[in-house]
Amino acid sequence: MRKPAESSAPLADVIAERWSPRALDETREVSWDQLRALLEAARWAASFGNTQPARFLAGRRGDATFRQILGTLTERNQAWAHRAGALLVAVAVTRNDKGEIPYAEYGLGLAAQNLVLQAVAEGLVAHQMAGFDADEVRARFAVPAFAVPRVAIAVGHAGDPAVLGVAKLIERERSSRRRLPLGEFAYTGEWGAPAF
Repeated sequence: MRKPAESSAPLADVIAERWSPRALDETREVSWDQLRALLEAARWAASFGNTQPARFLAGRRGDATFRQILGTLTERNQAWAHRAGALLVAVAVTRNDKGEIPYAEYGLGLAAQNLVLQAVAEGLVAHQMAGFDADEVRARFAVPAFAVPRVAIAVGHAGDPAVLGVAKLIERERSSRRRLPLGEFAYTGEWGAPAF
């Protein structure tokens, strides 16, 4: 199922086609090569002073890491994310040998976006989630104190919304995507004065 962005200017395909479905096809896999490509894209993200604060825990459906990550998700997210071909947790490293890493979370966000856009390029979809237990991730994966689990990411192949089983969830999956109008998003001259 496609839900391309409706934009006022042409967008790169990977941006226009990116969205966050919950309906995933559990009969299809994310290959090791695809997962490697996603993580390479994340690795090459920009970061402040090349500090590279992003780290990822990654598992494919059926392996122990996948099951451990799935177990840290909220019940609501577990209800659909178990169909993903891969589950990841994005972690921000906040310190290195030189001290505190400036803008570590921003760097992690850039890496996560690269990963998600690479997923689109690979013919996959990705859904980022705040609904997980960061403390449980720390415990299960021995994440050090200077690293902060910030987001879980389900990656897979888009599936039929009917797999969600609840009319409200199916309708939400099928509904059109919406964003603020550009005039409420970008300003010029002063706050609130639309740039376009």
